[in-house]
Amino acid sequence: MNAQSAALKAQIKMVKAGITVQIMPESVEIDLKDLEIKVRKVINDTYGDVGEIRVSEEPIAFGLIALKVIFIIDESLGTDVIEEALLKLDEVENARVVDFRRAIG
Repeated sequence: MNAQSAALKAQIKMVKAGITVQIMPESVEIDLKDLEIKVRKVINDTYGDVGEIRVSEEPIAFGLIALKVIFIIDESLGTDVIEEALLKLDEVENARVVDFRRAIG
């Protein structure tokens, strides 16, 4: 294998993916700022340092507000682990990946 092939193979292994996770809290009484801190910690504990994590609030119904979290991971790490890790938080009713996009370049 020549150096150019090795470099290309290394790039393919390190394809990044943009992940969007929707997190539904247990109830309207949940402190979303406190939940956000816990979510950021779970993401970094699960994937290591992912860099910037963007968090926004998404009104659902009857005063319930979901957190929408966007971050970048190495595609090979998958997304099942983050859903499982977030569901372990007492304040979380549901966590699901709602968008997965490859980031080329």
